[in-house]
Amino acid sequence: MPERTVRRQARGLKRMAEILDAAELVIAEVGYPEMTTNQVAARAGMSPGSLYQFFRNKEEILDGLVARYTVDRQEFWAGRLAAVTPEIPLEALVGQLVEESVRFKSESPAYWVLLYGTATGDQFAAASQRLHEDIARQLAAMLRRRSPGLPEERALLNGTMALAMVKAVMPMITTAPPERAAELTGELKLMLVRYLS
Repeated sequence: MPERTVRRQARGLKRMAEILDAAELVIAEVGYPEMTTNQVAARAGMSPGSLYQFFRNKEEILDGLVARYTVDRQEFWAGRLAAVTPEIPLEALVGQLVEESVRFKSESPAYWVLLYGTATGDQFAAASQRLHEDIARQLAAMLRRRSPGLPEERALLNGTMALAMVKAVMPMITTAPPERAAELTGELKLMLVRYLS
């Protein structure tokens, strides 16, 4: 009996992941405000009734995506943070983070849709704000690890501003032809290094 329960739970977690994968695709195509649970169910290859066994509405799907992204990005930042020491050149640190951001944007476009937020709904704006705050805290921790004397408040401000710079430039990078994208990526790195120096 316990083995059957474990298998059922594993199938349930797999189905939830499939629903969130489908939601990511729908959000990337039409945006969160226009997303419907019927679209997500169709993309996941299930009936709306089956979807409702896992998520009662699109707001719960949003919460699931934010939780998924938060865990994923926390694991990413924890791995990066462990490698940061005061000896690492700022240029190398910024270069790695920008390259990872460009790669992640191409692999997870819905994350960026959520990160940019919208004024169309309080819950969506709140989810966007949670993602912002988490990234800014992770950047601040990385900056403080590299520069232990950096005050916590200043590190958080630096992290917030660095995130704003990346968000501003990232759409230009991802929509540009390869040569122009490389040029813009280089400029973003230069801008961040000069700001953080």
